Formats: sequence, C-alpha cells, structure tokens
Amino acid sequence: MTALKVALKVLNSFRLLLFLIVFRIVSRFWHFPAPAFIGRFLDSDLRRRLQPPDKVIKRSGIKQGMTVLDLGCGSGAFTTFVARAVGEQGKVYAVDIQPAMIRQLECKLARPENQDLTNIELIQASAYHLPFEENSLDLAYLVTVLHEIPDRGRALREIKRVLKAGGILAVTEFLPDTDYSLASTVIKRCQREGFVLEDRQGNLWNYTVRLKKASSGIATT
Repeated sequence: MTALKVALKVLNSFRLLLFLIVFRIVSRFWHFPAPAFIGRFLDSDLRRRLQPPDKVIKRSGIKQGMTVLDLGCGSGAFTTFVARAVGEQGKVYAVDIQPAMIRQLECKLARPENQDLTNIELIQASAYHLPFEENSLDLAYLVTVLHEIPDRGRALREIKRVLKAGGILAVTEFLPDTDYSLASTVIKRCQREGFVLEDRQGNLWNYTVRLKKASSGIATT
C-alpha cells in the first residue's frame, strides 16, 4: 500500500469520526433515524470490519430455517449475510421506516452477486406498526437501531407481539454509534417489556444481548 493510500484512509477515518461527533451532538437536541445519505458507510467494508456480520449472526442466535426480522435494516449491511445464514428454508423481512434506505437495499439486491437470494422481503414500515401476525417470527435483530427509536418501549412491545413464544430479540450496539447505550441499560429496558436475558456477548465497545420473549408475557426483572 502506498503512502498516499494510507494517508487517504487516515483522512477518511478522521472525517468519519468528526461526522459521528457532530451527528451525536445534533441528535441530542433533534432525534431522528440515521439519514439515508450515510447508507454507503453503513453498508461499507469499513463497517463490516468494525462489526463482522458472521459475529453478529452468531451472537444473535440466527440459524438455518428461521424466520427473521431485520428491523432498521438501512441499506442492508447485514441483510444478505443473514439471508444466507437462514438458507432457502428461512426468510428475512428487511424493515426500515425510510423509503430511501429501502431503495438502496433494492439496488444492492439487484447486483449479480445477490440475485440468488430469494428469501428476502423488503418492507417500509414503522417499528410501532409491524405488518406481521402475532406470534409469527422466530427472531428479531436490531444493530445500532433500538436507541434511534423515540418510543423504545412501544417498539419493544410491538416486537414482542410478532415474536413466537420463546422467540429471540437480539440487540447489538457499537460505541461509535451516536445513540450508543450500555448493555445494562438495554437489558433492563427489554426486561421491562417482557423479555428474559439469555446471553450477552462482546465487550463495552461492541456487544450483543440476546433475550427471549417470556412465554407468559409477564415482564421479568
């Protein structure tokens, strides 16, 4: 690698860090989802080096044959990897509130390397109104998404509604994200809405908590 390429990578990393700092400050006063114009970063090789999809999949408990909700899918950083992990017998519902993000993911799926994937359905919808039957999904995963949602309790109750009894909720957070929260905060919030902690993996900077829908529907603390 030439010195120029190294310098450009350092410069781009600095720009990204500066953007995240500014974005975090702004989001303190004006709450909004990740804007569509950063979709390229969200679905970049750099992002995947920081948050390897295979690690997210393993920590989340995603397995062959599952029906999975990719909530806040964005431009699809993890969607195609999850689709391959669940296989032809599985299904991935990629849901995002922003039409521009859904369009970016549509373009990604149209690429030659992804045209073999037939188990992904794209849906524009709010986390407050998921277009699924009660007790119909095996697993829902959110990667740096939960704390972008203004009414997190409402969203968690809606996720619980569509998950099967014993269904899994996997929440992954990453410290550079502008809405990062500690794992203990995420766990307590989910427990209040009727989820039971199953596992926690990772470290302070990059972790996944995996919880189950309590079969009784009663919150556990």
